[in-house]
Amino acid sequence: MADPDKILILDFGSQTTQLIARRVRELKVYCEIHPHSLSLEAVLAFRPKGIILSGGPTSVYAPDAPGLDKRILGLHLPLLGICYGMQIITHLLGGEVNPAPKREYGPARLDILKTAGPFRRAESGQAVWMSHGDRITRMPPGFTALARSDNSPCAAFGDLERRIYGVQFHPEVAHTAQGMTMLEDFVMDECACAPVWTMRGFEQNAVARLSRQLAGKKVICALSGGVDSSVVALLLHRAVGANLTSIFVDNGLLRQDEAAQVEEVFRQTFGLNLITVKAGDLFLSRLAGVVDPEEKRRIIGRAFIEVFELEAGRLEEVDYLAQGTIYPDVIESVSQKGPSAVIKSHHNVGGLPETMKLSLVEPLRELFKDEVRDLGRAMGLPEEIISRQPFPGPGLAIRIMGEVTAPRLAVLRQADLIVQEEIKKAGLYERIWQSFAVYLPVKNVGVMGDERTYEDVIALRIVDSADAMTADWTRLPYDLLALLSSRIINEVAGINRVVLDISSKPPATIEWE
Repeated sequence: MADPDKILILDFGSQTTQLIARRVRELKVYCEIHPHSLSLEAVLAFRPKGIILSGGPTSVYAPDAPGLDKRILGLHLPLLGICYGMQIITHLLGGEVNPAPKREYGPARLDILKTAGPFRRAESGQAVWMSHGDRITRMPPGFTALARSDNSPCAAFGDLERRIYGVQFHPEVAHTAQGMTMLEDFVMDECACAPVWTMRGFEQNAVARLSRQLAGKKVICALSGGVDSSVVALLLHRAVGANLTSIFVDNGLLRQDEAAQVEEVFRQTFGLNLITVKAGDLFLSRLAGVVDPEEKRRIIGRAFIEVFELEAGRLEEVDYLAQGTIYPDVIESVSQKGPSAVIKSHHNVGGLPETMKLSLVEPLRELFKDEVRDLGRAMGLPEEIISRQPFPGPGLAIRIMGEVTAPRLAVLRQADLIVQEEIKKAGLYERIWQSFAVYLPVKNVGVMGDERTYEDVIALRIVDSADAMTADWTRLPYDLLALLSSRIINEVAGINRVVLDISSKPPATIEWE
């Protein structure tokens, strides 16, 4: 399959830059996010059909304002600047940007002045989402105002001859009524991109690329049983066959019966060369007495590496380690794609220690979670793996507040199993991003059978999200919440209270640790 048409997104620090990428990919057009500082040579090497400049939190006149190589604006490629992206176009091409008398944050009414460029099909009077303190006070030479709002006389502009456009609002967010239509008009009409970016095509290209890259090389795959690493394992199995050895570490921190399910699917159904390492005692011994969340993550990460080093040493001439790293992992862990803020470290991102003499291969590094699921379906993975809710690499260890012990793990597994059973029975499992139990070793007084109890707490964490970058708590029916509470208290020894976490992300994270 020929390489698909591509859109290049240059990141100026907006927290919604990844949303732009998601929207473009929803149009079945491939795109990548790169830093605003990307060189002209790198832009040309990428060979985009069009360029999108993201928003950003600063003013173009700030001393540390992110810049852009002005020559990129002269490439005769369709270009769309969003918010800060529009302002940097103005600044570089001779217009003026100044602080607005009134800052514009939130919904605004957009009046279309000219149906051209991204506004071919846009309707006047629609709601858009603004987030800016500066505005365009003088357009660059050759530009025409395409839309206005009450606070922005030039809420969108364009140089129709050079096909350079700017919008002061954010078309990528759901609050902009026809934002997807505007992006589609830019990507499909202005940039003339063909909608051929599909997961079937990705599979074909990835298998061919991996076959070339890894020809004659031995690869081990870190298989956790989650959708990401499962897709990686199957992808590499099809690319390198017998040269792949998948290693599944049963670290003792998994959910009920999870290890047995992973072995059945990958060894029996797909015929992978699978090594299962029973390492529960090792992980528990390392975690003994540890209560700090980040220390738990570091200990678990180091233990994983030790296990892989040991297993790799038993295999002959292993060259690569494959991981299920996906795009949100990269965005949250390292601000390498632009000036966006780092949120949380992930144990499988950022490279291996120097002691491990293996190179990394991460075939899903540029895919979002929903794309990984679609890829898994295209490859024939069973739905119980594809639709599995995300499960953290450190496992149940970061769902136990305080020290991780075998008795606490047993309690949490039983409570978590009840949550999974009832959410599935209610037909909500695939509609919810994550639903799980958290063990709180907080002694509290209760009454059971006319007797006083003094036991621990289970918290329910059930959230909706699109890609784990933001999340909100799920409004479950009261009857279902009552059933979950009743079952856990009655069936799980040592628990006499169930609470519901109603925090959003941000400010909270999805996992408690």
